[in-house]
Amino acid sequence: MISSVNDPSLFRAYSNAILMDKYIYITILTTLFCFTMYSQSEPVIPKKEYSKEINKLTKDKTIQTALQKIDDLDEETIKNMITLNEIPAPPFKETKRAKKYVEMFAEIGVDSVWIDAVGNVLALRKGKNNDTTVVLDAHIDTVFPEETDVKVKIEGNTYTAPGIGDNTRAMAMLLTVLKAMNIAKIKTEADIVFVGSVGEEGLGDLRGVKHLFSEASDIKIDSWISIDGGSKGRIINGGLGSKRYKVVFKGKGGHSWGSFGLANPHHALGNAIQLFTKAASEYTNQKGLKTSFNIGRIGGGTSVNSIPFESWMEIDMRSLSPERLVEIDAILKKCMQQAESDYNASGIKDKVTLEMIPIGDRPSGQLSEDLPLIQRAISVATYLDIKPKVRTGSTNSNIPIAKNIPAITISRGGKGKGAHSLNESWSNIEGSKNIKMALLILISQAGMSK
Repeated sequence: MISSVNDPSLFRAYSNAILMDKYIYITILTTLFCFTMYSQSEPVIPKKEYSKEINKLTKDKTIQTALQKIDDLDEETIKNMITLNEIPAPPFKETKRAKKYVEMFAEIGVDSVWIDAVGNVLALRKGKNNDTTVVLDAHIDTVFPEETDVKVKIEGNTYTAPGIGDNTRAMAMLLTVLKAMNIAKIKTEADIVFVGSVGEEGLGDLRGVKHLFSEASDIKIDSWISIDGGSKGRIINGGLGSKRYKVVFKGKGGHSWGSFGLANPHHALGNAIQLFTKAASEYTNQKGLKTSFNIGRIGGGTSVNSIPFESWMEIDMRSLSPERLVEIDAILKKCMQQAESDYNASGIKDKVTLEMIPIGDRPSGQLSEDLPLIQRAISVATYLDIKPKVRTGSTNSNIPIAKNIPAITISRGGKGKGAHSLNESWSNIEGSKNIKMALLILISQAGMSK
């Protein structure tokens, strides 16, 4: 295994390569690089104590019954997935789907189920010791507008529709976990709350999970498990933080000929983009944890022969480091203020004004792989012959991770394609494996009770 660029074999390869044709040289270095990257992405190995814990848990007859029931319920899981997917649920308009989800939880059987102040669905299954609460979460919302055709098309074991993978498959998984636990009569020490959270996508800005970890929440959460996307062995224990703004320059507006020389917000915005991209590029090229920026949308103006009264852009900035996220945020604000000042001092008539509207704030954070929840997830995946890979991502888990509360996001499994597209699909290839993974992690974290 190549574990470091200091490996002597790498230098020998380099020395020999420089004597060769340049194309062979490039091929050798590319191969070595890919091999090194492959080595770094090796699946993680669980600690023995947690492997023993999971092996002991899976020998329990009630657990074996629950695992078998997950297989038996496969058709019902698919049916639930289709039912939920065909109810539109864009951010801020999840109510109809949420109400159906409440009905489905109630039909399976929980101690109580309700919709909280911001629209989250909470289904409580009480444990023996209600001093602790473990959550299993799947977000309700999709990225698609309300008028989008969300009818599911079925071809063999492949289901195609906007939102089918992200995230109605995960919603259906929660229902199956609950039903399997009920049929097997599994009892836990901790309370379990199954959550259908709102506002995970886009401008929803994690509003559902932010509420759940606020003082206004209906529950106090001790451990958090989300299901959302990724390859089947992905276990997210790091939150990729982001800050997003809508930057708006405003002016009086007027005719392109009759008002020529009047302050033009588009011109100010162009200067702002140039200032920020130059400063941000210099910053992100420095050593440190990866940090990114992107201007994703630009708009404003009424016609080609009109000086616009408004010009805007939407900016996304991300970093693995909370400190670097703060620093690039400061760079953006400084550049926008400088652009406003410079343009207004350039000799134009009147002036433009600047407004910066926050439209997204996801905190960064990282939890140790040694935490029991994460070790249990790694052990469960290994037990199920799923290769676990610990990763960083931007999911509902960002909030508890940033608060140093045990939290992970695991995959919905199967095989997904085209997430966030109109041709999104999910194929039922060993789909039950990740439902079993969710159940075993949940019960191991909540604790079995006799």
